[in-house]
Amino acid sequence: MPLLATHVGSLPRPQDVVDFLFARERGEPVDAAAFDACMAAAVMENVRRQKEAGIDIVSDGEASKISYATYVKDRYTGFGGDSPRNAPADLKLFPTFLDRLAKEGGTPKYARPQCVGPVASKGQGELGKDIANLKAAMAAHGVDRGFMNAASPGVISLFLQNAHYATREEYLFALADAMHEEYRTILDAGLDLQLDCPDLALSRHMLFTQLTDAEFLAVAATHVEAMRHALQGLPQDRIRLHICWGNYEGPHVCDIDMAKVFPLLMTVPARYILFETANPRHGHEWTVFRDRASEIPDDKVLIPGAVDTTTNFVEHPDLVAQRLERFTSILGTERVIAGSDCGFGTFAGFGAVDPEIAWAKLATLKEGARKVG
Repeated sequence: MPLLATHVGSLPRPQDVVDFLFARERGEPVDAAAFDACMAAAVMENVRRQKEAGIDIVSDGEASKISYATYVKDRYTGFGGDSPRNAPADLKLFPTFLDRLAKEGGTPKYARPQCVGPVASKGQGELGKDIANLKAAMAAHGVDRGFMNAASPGVISLFLQNAHYATREEYLFALADAMHEEYRTILDAGLDLQLDCPDLALSRHMLFTQLTDAEFLAVAATHVEAMRHALQGLPQDRIRLHICWGNYEGPHVCDIDMAKVFPLLMTVPARYILFETANPRHGHEWTVFRDRASEIPDDKVLIPGAVDTTTNFVEHPDLVAQRLERFTSILGTERVIAGSDCGFGTFAGFGAVDPEIAWAKLATLKEGARKVG
């Protein structure tokens, strides 16, 4: 049986979706019915195209979200003002490239408020619409399995920084308490839950550059504990977790090694682990999983990225198959699913990969997966 194929979650948004999201982001009046109709249509098309590409476990493409982490500012109380902006450390080492990115519009602009008060849910109404849109599209196109993304407490704390709680740890656990209902609602709807956790790697070279790797890993461990708290009582066998070093083209010379993150990653309260392995900075790190296979818990399923999400190369399906076979040789075909390095629409209106090429990459992902097993 060929490997299943999925992806990290976000997909290119059509211009009408982007226009609606940024109108709302700017605080302009938005026709609620027209907004909802636009999002429903976008999700219907996203699922149709995923099915066409052969993707087995689909998402809504995060169509209604301005970004995978900062959407919480619209659905939870306690946020206002603006958080400090800090370019990744690797880009600072190459200022001419950073300047080029800025001039070319390569750095997305969106609101990133701070936490300025108690964090609490405004209700699950917006999430309910997202779930209804995805389930309707799955039913219409005959797709049995879907997942929905949600921000982890740690990644929220990375982008929406704390200016209210006495400590970062207090903020993390307040976020965990607030996010529990979102996580439960997704699972109760019959969808898999994906927690987006780039904070477990990306924040090393964004927010914690002054720390040693060991000190950072101690911080990351508190993020995992907050996540564990948020997931209390929820079924881990339907939870996915995505870790990455930042979905941008750049030198990535400051990325913490997978070998150092690996022990913590194996403790996360999720069955499915999605991680980067297609891009040139981390493609070699499959050997960490090979050499430490005995440390991979028996219940873990790996979803390595077999296509890159920062370039417009469409990988040959034979290369996709080779990347996947590295992992099936370690765990067998039942504990590996084909995935992407990251999302194709991390921020609304921003993406290095042309939308049609993104769909071609998903098609080649499945074509490569069919060659394995």
